[in-house]
Amino acid sequence: MNPYLLDGLILVGYFTAILGIGLRSSRGQSTLQDYALGGRSIPWWAVLASILAAEISAATFLGAPGEGYELRNFTYAQLALGTILARIFVSWIFIKPYYQYRVVSIYEFLEKRFGPCSRQAASAVFLITRALASGTRLYVAAIVLVLGYEMYTGTHPVPLVELGIYLLALFVLVALTAVYTAVGGIKAVVWTDVIQACVMFSGLGYVIWHLAKSIPGGLPTIHGMLQGPDDLSFWNLGPYFQGDLWATLKAAFETEYTIWTAFFAATFVTMATHGTDQDMVQRMLTAKNPARSRLALVASGLADLPIVLAFLSIGILLWVFYQRNPDPHLPARNAHVFAYYILSQLPPGLRGLLVAGIFATAMGSLSTALNALATSWVRDWYEPFFAPRLKNPDSLRAARWSTVTFAGILVLVGGATAWVVISNPASRILPIVLGVFGYTYGSLLGIFLLGALTKNRGSDTGNLVAMAAGFVAVAVLSGLPSDLLKLFGLPPLPRPDWLPLIAFPWRITFGTLTTFFVAYLFPAKS
Repeated sequence: MNPYLLDGLILVGYFTAILGIGLRSSRGQSTLQDYALGGRSIPWWAVLASILAAEISAATFLGAPGEGYELRNFTYAQLALGTILARIFVSWIFIKPYYQYRVVSIYEFLEKRFGPCSRQAASAVFLITRALASGTRLYVAAIVLVLGYEMYTGTHPVPLVELGIYLLALFVLVALTAVYTAVGGIKAVVWTDVIQACVMFSGLGYVIWHLAKSIPGGLPTIHGMLQGPDDLSFWNLGPYFQGDLWATLKAAFETEYTIWTAFFAATFVTMATHGTDQDMVQRMLTAKNPARSRLALVASGLADLPIVLAFLSIGILLWVFYQRNPDPHLPARNAHVFAYYILSQLPPGLRGLLVAGIFATAMGSLSTALNALATSWVRDWYEPFFAPRLKNPDSLRAARWSTVTFAGILVLVGGATAWVVISNPASRILPIVLGVFGYTYGSLLGIFLLGALTKNRGSDTGNLVAMAAGFVAVAVLSGLPSDLLKLFGLPPLPRPDWLPLIAFPWRITFGTLTTFFVAYLFPAKS
């Protein structure tokens, strides 16, 4: 039997099962609320699995092992500690108000608290940022096909051919996902996420076992090869205080993975992504009541740490494996190493399972993004502005068609991201993906926190000013103006020595604090 035939059959079976579950979920849908919230009837454990499936995109599936391979330690996992704290905060600050107001789009909360301008501004920020963030992570799933082409032909494709492979893979993957998402709504998203999570986790467990078994000498050999000063470390305490407080803080803000990042920056990041992003919150609102929604959310945070450790362990073991077994064809890009190992080292059948796992992570995060984008567009824009002018407005039909439209947009964004990475082979995936929403989600979180924590502060006009201030602050602190000038071949702007060039995990922190305090200056209208 052709060794690739079994892999193909597994992939066909996986896609068939996903489509069948998704299409079956469409039964009984008659309103936008059914499409977006599933009648609030989803069990908490299914919501938990769906949260995990959405969080672990293909960028994480390949990018996190790439971080472990590059750094040979677990410092990236520190960020998971902050996500646990953040989920506790989100569960008590945001979940109950969302249920009390019975929102479909969470940006309705801002209209009830401040006014329509705050709602529309926040919804617009979400739609643009989520389309860019989801599109940038989407292309990663196609990496395995590019590497398969290399292994089959023995040559690396020229840039245009490589881009063509990416675009073809993106189109097929997005088309399949868009079909069951558009027809089945949030129920299809959640129940397919459960299947995808099972496929992904079983694949991870097998790879760790296979790698450990493939390294002669086992654990003693692995430990003996990891004797560098930072190898296998979990904590990075960051810069030590040496008499200059600001210099110490500046150095901390400029470092990606430290204990400072874990307990402060990562907390703000997760509060933004899990409290103010329709993509993530929408699945939480499918639970029967706030208590079960909180349970699913906090439990997903506790599950995050061992999952991240598993991904990083795979990356570290890959480094040891290829040190012992040099391969002249090993990809130069760190994020490609895990995919190359899957294609070149795993036996048939199990190789197909892991490729299905990569597609599962991509489809899990993609389906939730499509459903959330469609829900926000219809609830925040179609119903208030377009439906009143139509003879027979139909929000459910609008949601399904907008799902298809956003699918096309994500393919374009994914293709553009693939071209950027093809042109810059040394680029790292996780900073690209996490960096996109860092510029804007601080503005969202700042306004939501003001609405939830205060009663007489903030106004529609003040919120717009504050959100703009938050974006500008992050842009300046992250060096965005100079980066844009470089794209056009212009010299960068002069930068004072005292001003930090913040690492990507800190962007939401500074954006949130700036937005909150500027918005707080404006009193609420009586």
